[in-house]
Amino acid sequence: MTVTRFAPSPTGFIHVGNLRTALMNYLIARKTGGTFILRLDDTDQERSKQEYIDGLISDLEWLGLTWDRVEQQSKRLDRYREAAEELKKAGRFYECFESPTELDLKRRKLLNMGKPPVYDRASLKLTDADRDRLRAEGRDGYWRFLLDQERIEWTDGIIGPISIDAASVSDPVLIKADGQVLYTFASSVDDVDMGVTHIVRGADHVTNTATQIQIMQALGGTPPEFAHHSLLSGPGGEKLSKRLGALSLRDLRASGVEPMALLSLMARLGSSKPVELAGSLDELAEGFDVGSFGTAPTEFDAANLFPLTRAYVQGLPFAAVRARIAALGVPADKAEEFWAVAKGNITVMADLEGWWKLFRDGAEPVVDEADRDFVRQALAMLPPQPFTRDTWGQWTAAVKAATGRKGKDLFMPLRKALTGQAHGPEMAEVLPLLGKLPSV
Repeated sequence: MTVTRFAPSPTGFIHVGNLRTALMNYLIARKTGGTFILRLDDTDQERSKQEYIDGLISDLEWLGLTWDRVEQQSKRLDRYREAAEELKKAGRFYECFESPTELDLKRRKLLNMGKPPVYDRASLKLTDADRDRLRAEGRDGYWRFLLDQERIEWTDGIIGPISIDAASVSDPVLIKADGQVLYTFASSVDDVDMGVTHIVRGADHVTNTATQIQIMQALGGTPPEFAHHSLLSGPGGEKLSKRLGALSLRDLRASGVEPMALLSLMARLGSSKPVELAGSLDELAEGFDVGSFGTAPTEFDAANLFPLTRAYVQGLPFAAVRARIAALGVPADKAEEFWAVAKGNITVMADLEGWWKLFRDGAEPVVDEADRDFVRQALAMLPPQPFTRDTWGQWTAAVKAATGRKGKDLFMPLRKALTGQAHGPEMAEVLPLLGKLPSV
């Protein structure tokens, strides 16, 4: 069975970059009838907060991305200690004592010599007496994984064949001096234990993948199939990383973006397939192909979400918006008519409030001085309310006969006087909904 996972760290609110990863893994699982795991990588207890977990759950539920089970790394610390002991016994874990300053000096020296800044494995030469002495000096040991210095190769689902020389990579630190288990280790243990078969994540994780393949193998596991998607950039190609906080899902939600618009864009953005508004997650899953994605940085522009949102909301049947319209205070006998008139002139559902306010309270008239006498004369010729769909045509015909005005010179001043806008729904449909008429 296909098993995928989305493994965010609850140290902030998730953004479009996180969503891209979550959605790809979700769609792979759903397309194959597999299992999708939500795993909270919360081993950093200082930065992980419940409010971010709650926000994450809320965002995923809003999008309809359901999971088959939840795992939480903070509840698996005993398992990580057990796995660490396994690696120690196998000779794949070794304790180090260099301070951050000492490591930085080593890196600088190597770079100045034109060499890659790879850890020199000096701690492998420490004797038990050396380690006791260092501890007596007040140093706390941290643990690195001993890489087999050979080529690590796999066929990436997006990038294609990848080969990394492990000798060009530092032995990764897996457990910090304070005992905190780091992502590279905890994730490897979890992926083996949970039988994860496919992992899609950002291209910035390629080197992590190389080391994790060896960690998984050392734990007796079979590495999953990996695919590394391109990173998002801004609409002009600029790095998006600093702006991702402003592109959190909660902010996009607050701006009126509809879930299916966001999902439709993210499921195709950066692939060879055109972005199209999908009707459901099942439809997105059916057409999803991770191999259709490219490796070049992918431009993301939040503005592209609004045409998709507009198409989505304008296509909604009345039954789907009945409660939202009732909440605005629209009378039940006017609700369906109001939706039919307003829906073609909204981008997000919140736009409905402005239209109902206009119909209920009337508009602030916009009248050019040259048209003021004409508008006054025309308004005086309006028949008494209630108006019907025929009222606009009958009224403007009478005004045309009385004033000689026609075409745009006839219709535009009247539209602007009645609605305060130069554009909008057909006036024949607007008039029956107008509660108050302007005074000019």
